[in-house]
Amino acid sequence: MKKLSMQELNRVNVEEFKQLDKTPIIVVLDNIRSMNNIGSIFRTCDAFRVEALFLCGITATPPNNEIRKTALGATESVDWIYYNSTQEAIEELKINNYTIYAIEQAENSHKLDSFKIPTNNKIAIIMGNEVEGVQQEIINQSNGCIEIPQFGTKHSFNVSVTTGIVLWEFFNQFKNNSF
Repeated sequence: MKKLSMQELNRVNVEEFKQLDKTPIIVVLDNIRSMNNIGSIFRTCDAFRVEALFLCGITATPPNNEIRKTALGATESVDWIYYNSTQEAIEELKINNYTIYAIEQAENSHKLDSFKIPTNNKIAIIMGNEVEGVQQEIINQSNGCIEIPQFGTKHSFNVSVTTGIVLWEFFNQFKNNSF
């Protein structure tokens, strides 16, 4: 086995990326504090070709050196929009007929490992603040909650890890349905 070189990976450039079909998911960051998490989420959104990233409230925006460190250029490839509040983003998503899921531990939440994406739907996932999670008023306006089953002593994953796990699962479901 030999590690692949950058040339052998055959990656597209930013201009080519912008022209590719996107996974019909919008990721919404609800007041994310850590710029390292924001940059990591940009990079994950690039990897799974998400439609867009909505940055809300106190979530920092590019250009920003701290975001750039972990995004590694993904702030240039991933479309993003800033909203003063997550509420504004939710209103926009509802106008555009997105099905909205908060990624949160909540009563009657759907377990990610058994959740099936509704067909022919545009999806938005809300990722919560590192300490407080998704705001209750945002959960109240969501179509449902999805949680990742966990079996250790800790009660949650890091928000960037959670985003990666959820996007991997959703990407595979969309890929299998030929998005």
